[in-house]
Amino acid sequence: MTTKLLMRSTFAVGICLVFGLLGAIAIQTGVSGWYSGLQKPLFHIKQETLSWIWLVMYVLLGIAAGIVWSKGFYHKWVKTALYHFGFQLFLNGFWFLLFFALKRPGLALLDLALLFVVTLITIRWFKIVSSTAAYLLIPYALWVLLSLVFNFEIWRLNS
Repeated sequence: MTTKLLMRSTFAVGICLVFGLLGAIAIQTGVSGWYSGLQKPLFHIKQETLSWIWLVMYVLLGIAAGIVWSKGFYHKWVKTALYHFGFQLFLNGFWFLLFFALKRPGLALLDLALLFVVTLITIRWFKIVSSTAAYLLIPYALWVLLSLVFNFEIWRLNS
């Protein structure tokens, strides 16, 4: 592993973890009262487990972004891949705000649908730059898909 790759991956993981921290703050505003009173589907995952899953996802995202970034930001494919990555990271953080802080599961569902599509596009762009980076995003895409189904069920059960 080169120093450039290590530094850029570390920085990218840090950025992703900041988004995770912001998501955790949004969760705290809605989890104790509003969220605990919602009907949840049978495949509901405990909060402690969710925290660990999100931590792993953010680390994988950061490593993948670091791998792509280490190929050189001057290259147009790298820039395009990282712009898509940044947009999906923004949508990810926005979901926490919509769902937990604003208590709007319907809007959060739309955000997740867009996030899933943008994540698939990001994987495609990452694959152009680095297959390894693209493969690191696959667990995240599956997690977003599961979150989409969960969010839909929350919306359906509580509407």
